[in-house]
Amino acid sequence: MTRPTPQPQIRPARRTPTRGFAVRTATVLALTGLAVTAPAASAGAIVNGEDSTRRYSFMVSVLQVVNASEGPPSGVCGGTLIAPRWVLTAAHCAGHPEIPQTRPAGTVRIGSEHRSSGGTVRTIVRTVHHPDYAMGDAPRGHHDLALLQLDRPVRQQPAPIADRAPKVGAQTRILGFGNTAEGPDWSFSERLQQLDTRRIADSACSPFKAGTELCTGSTVPDAMGCRGDSGGPQIQRIGGRWQLVGATSGDGNPAAGTDCADGPGVWTSVAAHKSWIAETIRQHR
Repeated sequence: MTRPTPQPQIRPARRTPTRGFAVRTATVLALTGLAVTAPAASAGAIVNGEDSTRRYSFMVSVLQVVNASEGPPSGVCGGTLIAPRWVLTAAHCAGHPEIPQTRPAGTVRIGSEHRSSGGTVRTIVRTVHHPDYAMGDAPRGHHDLALLQLDRPVRQQPAPIADRAPKVGAQTRILGFGNTAEGPDWSFSERLQQLDTRRIADSACSPFKAGTELCTGSTVPDAMGCRGDSGGPQIQRIGGRWQLVGATSGDGNPAAGTDCADGPGVWTSVAAHKSWIAETIRQHR
């Protein structure tokens, strides 16, 4: 029996890497699209997704730390292995000068279905932010990409970058290690989560930069990525294999509300930035 395909959701989602914020820290981060309030009103990451159904050798977890007076709270961002020594993530997950409150802890874990065990652990030795990333008119910022160079190559298979962005209506998938439910509790998922999604019309997301971003909705009711998913991959099945099309950036409409599971979200188009990625890797061999 064939089940009808649910329509993509068109309400906002939120994605941030951190937990344990003081109210004043969250207020500052609200200006970057990373948080809007104290933890009691925060939401989770891939809400109503499912445990990953296969091993994604290119999936990366990027441990985060936050500068806060009461201690160093930790969180997680996602990333994608795109070359043996290079991980692609969101600029706001990579210690950008405009967001000094949060930064990578210094290591990444690659190719594991578990956030804190397995896979390969490497040290970050260089960070390159996209030169056009800035907060500007978008709370999350446009061109939200950064490259992390690792101290040594890994054996895991990198994700190939798609040559072009998916068309509107195309099926995609997102991956992440963040919280799995709405509500006040912060408990990042130990097991990798996945959610089937699709590209939806650009007009469903605002603010939005056409040509460099992907407006994305869930194909599952009451489900979407959220806090903890930033920087993680959006992938598409092309020619029989998964290819990287997007990197998780932020809310599809941050002015409309704070719930994650009502969608949509914005992913930075990796295909649109393919030449910058290739040139950066070439310069830092």
